[in-house]
Amino acid sequence: MTEPRPLAAAGRWAVALAGAVSLAVAMGIGRFAFTPLLPMMLHDGVVDLPGASWLASANYLGYLAGALLCTFQPWLWARVRGLPAIDAPALVRGGLLATGLLTFGMALPVPAQWPLLRFAAGIGSAVVFVYTSGWCLAQLAQRDATALGGVMYTGPGAGIVVSGLFASAMVQWHWSAAAGWAIFAVLAFALTAPVWRIFRAPPGPVPALRAAAPQASVTRPASTAATASATSAVPAASATSGHGRAEIGCLAFAYGLAGLGYIVTATFLPVIARQALPGSPWLDLFWPVFGLGVVIGALAATRLRVTLDMRLLLAGCYFVQAVGIAIGVWWPSLTGFALGSLLLGIPFTAITFFAMQEVRRLRPQLVASSMGLLTAVYGIGQIAGPPMVALLLRRSRSTGAGFTLALEVAAGGLLAGALLYLAMLRLFPRRAS
Repeated sequence: MTEPRPLAAAGRWAVALAGAVSLAVAMGIGRFAFTPLLPMMLHDGVVDLPGASWLASANYLGYLAGALLCTFQPWLWARVRGLPAIDAPALVRGGLLATGLLTFGMALPVPAQWPLLRFAAGIGSAVVFVYTSGWCLAQLAQRDATALGGVMYTGPGAGIVVSGLFASAMVQWHWSAAAGWAIFAVLAFALTAPVWRIFRAPPGPVPALRAAAPQASVTRPASTAATASATSAVPAASATSGHGRAEIGCLAFAYGLAGLGYIVTATFLPVIARQALPGSPWLDLFWPVFGLGVVIGALAATRLRVTLDMRLLLAGCYFVQAVGIAIGVWWPSLTGFALGSLLLGIPFTAITFFAMQEVRRLRPQLVASSMGLLTAVYGIGQIAGPPMVALLLRRSRSTGAGFTLALEVAAGGLLAGALLYLAMLRLFPRRAS
C-alpha cells in the first residue's frame, strides 16, 4: 500500500500558496465578508446600523480573544502539565472548517445568535492566522524560501478582493444577504479543499510556533512576516537597553490608534459610499480596491530594506491612511472613494511590519509579550470603533452627517498617532545599539 506523501515533499510555492489561501479564507471571509454583505443585510431589513455596529464589534472582540489565547499559549503550556501538544496543521484545518460553518450560520434566520457566530468566527480567524503564519514560515525556512512569505501575506487582501467582487455580483443579481452568506460559506469550503493535504504535520518534531513569534501581533495580516523580516533586518539591542515603560506605553497607544482609525472605514465603506453616491453602479467595487491595496502593501512591506527610524515610517503610514479617509470626506466621488480606498489599504500591512521592528529594537528579549500588549491596545481600538459610529449616527441629524463625523474622528485618530510617533523621536532619541 502506498504511503501518503509527507508534507516535506511539497514545494515551496505549494506551501506559500496554501498559506495565502488559508489566510484568504480566515481573513477575507471569516473576518471581512461582513463588510460587503452589510449593505445587503440593511436592504433586507435583517439588521439596522446600530445592530451592525455591534455585530462588527463582536467579531473584533472574538479576534482579540483568539489573539490573546495564541499569545499566552506558550506560557500556559509551560505551566500546566498534561495539556496535549500543539498540532499547528490540525488547528489550521479545524479553523478553516469552523470558518465555513460559522459563515453558513449567518445565512440562517437566527439573528439572536449572530453576535455569537461573529464572535466565534473572530476567534477562528485569529487561530488560523497565527498557526498558518508560524507553520508555513517554518516550512518555507526549511526550503530556503523565506521571501515567499510575502506571497503568503497577499492572502487576506486577495480574500477581500474576491469576497468584494462576489458581493458586487450578488447585489447586481438582487440576491438576499442570506444567499450571500451561504455562497461565502461554499466558497470557504471550496478554497479549503485544495490546500487540505498541504496542512498536515511532517514526520518528526514541528518547529515551535514561538520561534516565528506569530503571537506578537495578529491584528494585521503581515504581522508574522514582519516578525521574520524584523529579526534579520534590525540590529538587536541588549535585553537591558534602558527603554522604559513610558516608551513602550507610547508605542502601544499610538499603535492602538490605528485600530480605531482604519476600522470605521473598513467596516462601513460600502454603506458610506451608498450614502454619498446613491445609484452608482460602482458602489461595490471600493471594497475590492481596498483589498488590492492590501495585496500591494503586503508584497512591498515584506521586501523593504529600510534604515530610517521606524517611528518616522509609522508616522508616514498613518498620515497616508488619514489622507485616504479624508479624501472620501472631502471628495465624495467615484474617483475620490477609489483613491481613498487604495490609500487606506496600502499601509495596512506596513504598519505592523514597522511596529514589529520597533518592538524588537526596544525589547529584543520580550518581543512576543510586548507585541501582545500592542495587540491588545489595537484590539480595543477596533472594538471601540463600530459602537462609536452607532453613537454618532444616533446623535447626528442624518446618516450621512453621522458617517462624515465618524470618518473625521477616524482620520483625527490616525493623525494623532502620527504626531505621537513624531513626538517620540524627540522624547526618546534612538541610541546606537
